[in-house]
Amino acid sequence: MQLELATIKSMGAQLIAISPQLPDQSLTLKEKENLEFHVLSDVGNVVARDFGLVFTLPEALRPVYAKFGINLPAANGDESFELPVPATYVIDQNYNIILDFVEINHTLRLEPSRIIDVLKERSQ
Repeated sequence: MQLELATIKSMGAQLIAISPQLPDQSLTLKEKENLEFHVLSDVGNVVARDFGLVFTLPEALRPVYAKFGINLPAANGDESFELPVPATYVIDQNYNIILDFVEINHTLRLEPSRIIDVLKERSQ
């Protein structure tokens, strides 16, 4: 990931993560994981909701999250148990979405090489 992030930055682009966590929680995550990109807080999933990316964690999964030490109400500052669907967007300087990847299965993510390919295509 470090190499891909360096390549993305060298192309004049930025990686920004958006999380429903409270700002202090996002900052803690950034520091704990030594992330080299911005992590913004979308408290209440306002932005995620605008993109149609919000779902409520089913009751049956809440104890599973708790077992793994994930306290969503504490992290997100509310009792909604709402989470955003993982999504990746590449947005150009004119605020146009030039690549989108939305996948309900949180284990499947867009390959960074695909982002780099799109950035290369756009720079030509």
